[in-house]
Amino acid sequence: MSVRVLLVDDERLIRAGLRAIVDSEPDLTVVGEASDGAEVPGLVAQLRPDVVLMDVRMPAVDGIRATEHLLSTMDEPPKVIVVTTFENDDYVYDALLAGASGFLLKRARPEEIVAGIRTVLAGDSLLFPAAIRGMAARRSASASMAPLDFLTERERDVLRLMAAGLSNGEIAAELYLGLQTVKTHVGNVLSKLGARDRTQAVIRAYESGFVRPTG
Repeated sequence: MSVRVLLVDDERLIRAGLRAIVDSEPDLTVVGEASDGAEVPGLVAQLRPDVVLMDVRMPAVDGIRATEHLLSTMDEPPKVIVVTTFENDDYVYDALLAGASGFLLKRARPEEIVAGIRTVLAGDSLLFPAAIRGMAARRSASASMAPLDFLTERERDVLRLMAAGLSNGEIAAELYLGLQTVKTHVGNVLSKLGARDRTQAVIRAYESGFVRPTG
């Protein structure tokens, strides 16, 4: 069954380029397009995409507000990937805080865009952890979340490696654990942090000061 993708961008050329990339893959299908975030709720309800490629800056309703709406009103919302021109953009960080699972640059190569969609669907690793560290560094001074003392020592180890962008397999190798054991720890971390996915967990790790940005 093909992965269903919704494209949201106010530039027609960007949407056309993304459509050509996505539809060239046998397991990916563009099911619809929108030129503004205001159109997203209705299209998601109608088309039921698995993934939304969401521009951050749009005229009426931006990608942040559209993402917040989807995640707060739907029981099973699609994965949202922010598509942006600049990686060190505060709008991107706000979109991640709102619930986006990762982001892609508009100048990314076609294979990177395809890999990003599959990565977010698999939930196995985090997109652009280095850029997230950079954005978190500018906000760490105002971090106000409670410490993560409720995590076990092993869960803390797993969260640190998640923040470094390691996949479950890489974490298993680093900690000399079985893959299923790592998946269990990751699930426990997400549950305890109230995080929807790995991206949200890493954001909480930085916001709490548990992980310190290194640039």
